[in-house]
Amino acid sequence: MKQPKRYTVTAALPYTNGPLHIGHLAGVYVPADIYTRYLRLKGKEVAFICGSDEHGVAIAIKAKKERKTPQEVIDHYDTLIRNSFQTFGIAFDNYSRTSLKVHHETAQEIFKTLLGKDVFIKKNSVQLYDESAQQFLADRFVTGTCPVCGHPEAYGDQCEKCGSALSPTELKNPISTLSGSQPVLKKTIHWYLPLNQYEEFIKEWILEGHQNDWKPNVYGQVKSWVDNGLSARAVTRDLEWGIPVPVEDAAGKVLYVWFDAPIGYISSTKEWAARERKDWKPFWQDKDTQLVHFIGKDNIVFHCIIFPVVLKAHGDYILPENVPANEFLNLEGQKISTSKNWAVWLHEYLEDFPNKQDVLRYVLAANAPETKDNDFTWHEFQARNNNELVAIYGNFINRVVVLTQKYYQGQVPPPGNFNPEDEETIRQVSLFPDRIGQAIERYKFREACNEIMQLARFGNKYLAEAEPWKLVKENPERVKSIMNVALQIATALAIVSEPLLPFTAKKLQKMLNLNSDFNWHTISASVQLPQGHQIQPASLLFEKIEDKAIEAQREKLNTKSQKKETELITSPPKDPISFDHFTALDLQVATIRTASLVPKTKKLLQITLEIGGKEATVVSGIAESYRPDEIIGKQVLYLANLAPRKIRGVESQGMLLLAEDLDGKLVFVCPETKINSGTKVS
Repeated sequence: MKQPKRYTVTAALPYTNGPLHIGHLAGVYVPADIYTRYLRLKGKEVAFICGSDEHGVAIAIKAKKERKTPQEVIDHYDTLIRNSFQTFGIAFDNYSRTSLKVHHETAQEIFKTLLGKDVFIKKNSVQLYDESAQQFLADRFVTGTCPVCGHPEAYGDQCEKCGSALSPTELKNPISTLSGSQPVLKKTIHWYLPLNQYEEFIKEWILEGHQNDWKPNVYGQVKSWVDNGLSARAVTRDLEWGIPVPVEDAAGKVLYVWFDAPIGYISSTKEWAARERKDWKPFWQDKDTQLVHFIGKDNIVFHCIIFPVVLKAHGDYILPENVPANEFLNLEGQKISTSKNWAVWLHEYLEDFPNKQDVLRYVLAANAPETKDNDFTWHEFQARNNNELVAIYGNFINRVVVLTQKYYQGQVPPPGNFNPEDEETIRQVSLFPDRIGQAIERYKFREACNEIMQLARFGNKYLAEAEPWKLVKENPERVKSIMNVALQIATALAIVSEPLLPFTAKKLQKMLNLNSDFNWHTISASVQLPQGHQIQPASLLFEKIEDKAIEAQREKLNTKSQKKETELITSPPKDPISFDHFTALDLQVATIRTASLVPKTKKLLQITLEIGGKEATVVSGIAESYRPDEIIGKQVLYLANLAPRKIRGVESQGMLLLAEDLDGKLVFVCPETKINSGTKVS
């Protein structure tokens, strides 16, 4: 679709169990805001849609932990998130809530439509049930030993050590997080979305239709899911908090949060359209509308497979033209961890750096994790502000405005006789809007950011080579031409910067006294500020950030993280076990003889152990902590009497003992000195 009539742009709904951090901004909200601001500057009709995601197990867990109601939890974080977005300048057309009546009705309506078309498969299944709490246990209400890597605290939907997708019934030694008791198996009924029946649709639509225009990280993940075979996925849950399943025999059941959350885009559009007295349907059901989802890489499967299948099965809705998901942003060389408080929270940044929204926007865009994980450091934040925004962009604007005030009382001088260099400079300036626009339209925001700074560099270079301050007395007519050209460059910056630096652009536009006649199209056409146009006195657009401010942030980050780590370390121990339970464990010293990566995995190593003249094979999820070659010959502790289990086609005969350090790295539990393999641990 080359020239759509309108755009519906969605940004992933933030989950209301915590505040926003810079990883959210870099992955989703800054790119989405740049894109929609650019579209509006081009005169396009845009609906930029978002809202709070307020259902699901994590909300219920948070509420129980804090002894609050789910409504109290979501109200608190919705207010915090909403205010942070507004202060930071993310210009949504509508920011809604999935707890609203319009969303409940929309999600239930779509469920009933699919039910009426016999899309769902109603199945009896056996699920874990907590007899003490008298309720079925949703995924995150269960922890246990991962069947793949042996991690003892895997969740019921995923092991965060090896990354394996799980179901609660696959866990070994499952424990209810509600009561601490061991759950039992109990029959229940759920409705499933048969994704396997839509494999050909996904192949044709994405793998064939978007092979050349979707980001490789998004395309590759979708291809991996399809190549491994799609399976039916439940769209309902046994849970109190959520949208009730609109079926008579579904008491106590709610819509699975990843069924209802993307529908929040539709219900948010309805809310906006009603307020603006528009028809919402063209934004979701007209083929001349371009739909774009901005998300992080952890949501690719939901936005590229599950939600599109729902829309396709319904029949009335358009499909996304693109899903430009970003990778993850790390912080000071480590993964952002909300549980360890290793994060830069947006609401705290806005307090610590008032009126510096554009500095963070610029740094996050310039270093965006577009195709691979990237890293944010406070020193780079300082360097980009001081060396680029202040020294290049701000310096150019300040010199142009100050000299215009000094030489011409703030009035634009006549162009005079442009020489060939002036003409070429003006021509080059007129090319920047198109280059920046093409980068944004291709979702290459780092490239767009670089082009904007290149335009400022271009202006500085022009002034430095022309040196009007040396010519003003001996050749005043030449200086008029030079300053006229410099003012045209400043005007171009004021317009093309607006998607990336909205607060700065508005200040600059006010300084240059620009009206609506100056827009993206006029800058591209090289329309100049008219002779005699009055500009305002100079004011600084950016200011230097001193070392003490950066060191304060680094100290704050480390202090918060260390405090959280202390809380984690001093967490209460698990319930006592009997001596007989302990002696039943057959722990032995083993020596690693060989190690190799399990094919088609990133985290699993196949390891051959020598134990007292015998060999055993184990599969362990440690590939992100150790290379195969660096563990050969290492002595480790081995649990020998764990029942064998096939993992990715390899029979794992036991388990290695490991611990996790404060950086999240797995480390072996080893003998203090080298001893004979096969030695019993007692």
